[in-house]
Amino acid sequence: MTAYAYSVATRLMRYVQIDTTADPNSETIPSSMKQKNLSELLVNELLEMGVADAHMDAFGYVYATIPSNTHKQTPVICFCSHVDTAPDCSGTNVKPILHKNWDGSDIVLPDDTSVIISAKQHPYLKERIGDDLITASGTTLLGADDKAGVAIIMNLAEVLMNNPQIKHGTVRILFTPDEEIGRGVNKVDMKKLGADFGYTLDGGERGTLEGENFSADACTITFYGISAHPGYAKGKMVNAQKVASYFMSLLPSDKLCPEATEGYEGFVHPVHMNGELEQAKVQFIIRDFVTAQLQAHAGMLEELAQKAVAAFPGSRYEINVVEQYRNMKEVLDTKPQAIDIAIAAYRRAGLEPALMNIRGGTDGARLSFMGMPCPNIFTGEMAIHSKQEYVSVQDMQKAVDVCVELVQVCEEQSKN
Repeated sequence: MTAYAYSVATRLMRYVQIDTTADPNSETIPSSMKQKNLSELLVNELLEMGVADAHMDAFGYVYATIPSNTHKQTPVICFCSHVDTAPDCSGTNVKPILHKNWDGSDIVLPDDTSVIISAKQHPYLKERIGDDLITASGTTLLGADDKAGVAIIMNLAEVLMNNPQIKHGTVRILFTPDEEIGRGVNKVDMKKLGADFGYTLDGGERGTLEGENFSADACTITFYGISAHPGYAKGKMVNAQKVASYFMSLLPSDKLCPEATEGYEGFVHPVHMNGELEQAKVQFIIRDFVTAQLQAHAGMLEELAQKAVAAFPGSRYEINVVEQYRNMKEVLDTKPQAIDIAIAAYRRAGLEPALMNIRGGTDGARLSFMGMPCPNIFTGEMAIHSKQEYVSVQDMQKAVDVCVELVQVCEEQSKN
């Protein structure tokens, strides 16, 4: 392995101080203009490295190309991360703290001493004793999801630009906004990107490689009642809120819900409910690794809706199901090159890849179905979307190693 300098720690600590919280209530692209502040910085840093075509488009997407330095005809590889952070927890005024050579003791965060990061609560920490950990200060998330991925890709670019002895084909870089609110690739220019396959850097534990994710639909069930003056409502009024509430009481609590499922088990999950006398709505997300099961889960919801309206004569319902994203495995099974090269790169970097599934979605899932097969590589980001978020510097450095090996494996396997 070629010796090179790591810059992931200083990069991450710089990037997380820029507030990039996505706004799910906004209709603009990006949803919060402050995301562009980080994107502009990344463009400038890439230009300073000598990545001549680095630029940000009107929607806040960053595109850049590291030119091939081999005579071989190699596939074009893309590395992708998102710049936004989740609105679940504040990303304003993040104060990153570096805990060097962590000894395994509880980490009490200084700005809110009630926030304690412990190996008891976070078992993966037991594997990171002796590492340098980065946390926030207790009042915000850290933003390693996914600024750790951004830092890794930027470090990779730095390595490739400064080490011409590392042979590689054309490498594309893509930084997206709004991944955390499900809009991360809505405005990606796939023609401009022009990659044969890619990798999101947005995973967790060291050594994990994710090539499958939930297939996902959104479902809205609307219940309709009958309005009447409450003083003269007997035999006339049907309260849509009561119909919806009864419907909610029929949902299973021991299966097919997030709190009772794991591994490859799917679920239906009510995420929002609102209503008035005449109309009430319940919004769901439906998830399963087997795409065909989504229809079955929606069918179960409709059966319960039918029971609810039957219990309230005069009421009725409508159901609307919208596709969100699909399991990338359906693409990767037909085009396995991206996974095969990653496995070889992990092993050359001294890791045995742990093939995992994602109980959620990534930009990579949608990119796979847009023509660019795109599994997910680890970054070390843990306890994401919370004040207890942390990341190991050594995990990020190992991800850089994997990416450097990956571009070389791809070049070596290509024809002259």
